[in-house]
Amino acid sequence: MNEEYVWDLHTLDESQVALVGGKAVHLSALSRIEGVRVPEGFCVSTEAFRRVIAEAASLDDLLDQLSRVSPDDREATRTLSAQIRRTVEGIAVPDDLAAAITRALGRFGEQAAYAVRSSATAEDLPTASFAGQQDTYLNVVGPAAVLRHISRCWASLFTERAVSYRRRNGIDHRAVHMAVVVQQMAFADASGVLFTADPLTGNRNVATVDAGFGLGEALVSGLVNPDAFTVRDDEVVAKVIAAKRCAVTALPAGGTREVAIDAQMQEQPALTDEQVVQLVRLGRRIEAHFGCPQDIEWCLVDDDFRIVQSRPITTLFPVPESGDQENHVYVSVGHGQMMTDPMRPLGFSMWQLTAMVPMHHAGGRLFVDVTRRLASPAGRAGLLDAIGKGDPLIRDALETVLDRGDFVPSLPDEGPGGPPVGGTPAPIETDPAVVTALIERSRVSIAALERDIRTKSGPALFDFLLEAFEEHKRVLGDPLSTQAIMAGMEATEWLAHKLQEWLGERNAADTLTLSAPGNVTSEMGLALLDVADVIRPVPEVVAFLQGVRDEDFLDGLAKLAGGTEARDAIEAYLDRYGMRCVGEIDITRPRWRERPSSLVPVILDNVRNFEPGAAEQRFEQGRRKAQQKEEDVLSRLRALPDGDRKADEAKRMIDRVRTFIGYREYPKYDIISRYFVYKQALMQEAERLVQSGLISEREDVFYLTFQELHEVVRANRAVDRHLIQQRKEVFRTYHALTPPRVLTSDGEVFNGEYRRDDAPTGALVGVPVSAGAVEGRARVVLDVAEADLEAGDILVTAFTDPSWSPLFVGIAGLVTEVGGVMTHGAVIAREYGLPAVVGVERATRLIRDGQRIRVHGSDGYVEILP
Repeated sequence: MNEEYVWDLHTLDESQVALVGGKAVHLSALSRIEGVRVPEGFCVSTEAFRRVIAEAASLDDLLDQLSRVSPDDREATRTLSAQIRRTVEGIAVPDDLAAAITRALGRFGEQAAYAVRSSATAEDLPTASFAGQQDTYLNVVGPAAVLRHISRCWASLFTERAVSYRRRNGIDHRAVHMAVVVQQMAFADASGVLFTADPLTGNRNVATVDAGFGLGEALVSGLVNPDAFTVRDDEVVAKVIAAKRCAVTALPAGGTREVAIDAQMQEQPALTDEQVVQLVRLGRRIEAHFGCPQDIEWCLVDDDFRIVQSRPITTLFPVPESGDQENHVYVSVGHGQMMTDPMRPLGFSMWQLTAMVPMHHAGGRLFVDVTRRLASPAGRAGLLDAIGKGDPLIRDALETVLDRGDFVPSLPDEGPGGPPVGGTPAPIETDPAVVTALIERSRVSIAALERDIRTKSGPALFDFLLEAFEEHKRVLGDPLSTQAIMAGMEATEWLAHKLQEWLGERNAADTLTLSAPGNVTSEMGLALLDVADVIRPVPEVVAFLQGVRDEDFLDGLAKLAGGTEARDAIEAYLDRYGMRCVGEIDITRPRWRERPSSLVPVILDNVRNFEPGAAEQRFEQGRRKAQQKEEDVLSRLRALPDGDRKADEAKRMIDRVRTFIGYREYPKYDIISRYFVYKQALMQEAERLVQSGLISEREDVFYLTFQELHEVVRANRAVDRHLIQQRKEVFRTYHALTPPRVLTSDGEVFNGEYRRDDAPTGALVGVPVSAGAVEGRARVVLDVAEADLEAGDILVTAFTDPSWSPLFVGIAGLVTEVGGVMTHGAVIAREYGLPAVVGVERATRLIRDGQRIRVHGSDGYVEILP
């Protein structure tokens, strides 16, 4: 059959996706799997589609109009889509093409019945299934009807749903073309859908089958509820048999109709358990062939299964590779690092190389395998305690896995667990000189890194970096640094526990940490207030900054009267903090030094919302509140039985908090400072690769792992541009995946629950991390650069890392989707005295921008007000 426009369905392969579309290629591959029966047929190629639409000159103009329509303008999208479809359907199929299609039909019998199905070039892809976006027509009889329905398939490329789906996935309308699959009609006794992984939990060992009588249209259109079967290990472990009152069947002359099912048959299963197990085995064979879980459409004809479609399940979160068949439990690194966005390959590979524990990656995110810790009773207790402080939902998710009883193996204890709450803090002298010495060690080490890396390039740079990563880990793992961090955290816990026990006061420790000295992250927010003080008195500079659109504005600033001082203030800020940015654990993210314009909106907010000297005033106000709280607490303790001892113990703990709690933020500052040095060297190397013609642009190296980039430089070999493009597309799709807090090697997702009933009905529950209650306007902000805050606003966001701290000085409260008592946002909220609730699931979707809300920072919930 192999003509220019018509191809036998069995002869196609993946290299022909552009010619026949994803569905046709998948069907052809299915037909070659042993034991899988696919209805016979052929494919009308995209060349035919291109030829036909070239007949309509008006289409170019309509597509131009469609590309300019706002994604939110549904009415304009609907109108233009309908106009394009009418235009496509109105084009006559050329005689030679019609003849080729008719010859292909003759092979099966011109008056036979067919299914006519769309096969777009961006359909059934590993990263975007396009399920249900184009059209299928069943029981089409005769050449004239087949030709008419082929035209309708071409037109279905421009249904409103298909247009919207492409826009959401960033796919150009002109880049997608339509082929059409024509197959012999399968007159089904039953039909439905098989998922080879549980689409709700993600469990790869569980398959689910939906089944109904007759053709699949009844299920797809929602006419009936299907029977639902759950299968594990070749056994139906659960089933729900629905009352199926109707079915869709084929009419003799073509087309379909809805028919009633006899009353005695309505609650009979559409498949027997044996048939369900047989179908799942078939599905496992298909899954093994394609290498990933599949969403399979099937039909039962005379007790024999036909497969009419199979596509990847693109909504499942990928499972990290373990290299064995053992059970594994993975914990999300991003939830602990306050960055749940996907990372590019260079980003996650660099974090893996510089982390203190082995890490796995999947879906652009990093995970730690905690199976062995969970398997040891003592290790488990310490792990759950530590994780619970960072994110209570992760702890609950892990406990849910443990409650299964059969997933995590039981191993002997490997060592003691963590210290009990209220126990003795780590042995370290309460002396500010300890922190000073640690910071000086870090400074000297980074200065040596900056000095020594300047002379390195080519393979020598990568050898140097591998050594630098060991120094990186040595500094990060310095036992004294760990002791200092733990001293501050444990003293804070001690105060929270003991002051509630002795004084009945739940949140005294929050006030005692206000304006703690040496917190590099809170200082970063206050320092930007000082920058605003330099800019505020010069209206010309303020006006200039309001118009900033590019990254060379600092040069332009110096040309204004008073602009030199403003530029110098921003430059000094960048010298100290320019290595930071949103999502800073990903080395590929643009740093403030690389994109200083991202700071301009925050500076302008500070100019508008604050008076001169606000930084010093705020810090001093917090310090005085903390001092007054200390005097109040100690005075009340001394009035208690054994009060002098209690007051003396509390005083020692308060001094420890004031000495060490600020240092907790410094190791992250050290890490990110080193990352910027690494990045600058790697980008210089990337520029050399561009000049040598080995890569197209510098940022292409972001889509290689560190090891792959090392090999490219060592071998002086060009990068596979197809690989780079493929990884860019995959990275884009990772944004649509929600990373789980806990993931098992079975693919099962656990996100944890708050098991509390102390919040009002309708309140959004989270973790109380900074005391107080505040009411105000919610500002839902997903990008720091787009923040537009006024005094009294409450920041609602997915997560905050240190780069968000400059916003904290101007808000009245904080709500995040991710976090715990000792995560970044909580620590800085307490520093600034902001009521805060973190770990509020789906906060950015449940709270609308501009709504009035009340944040209960002491009790851990948020109320949405009328």
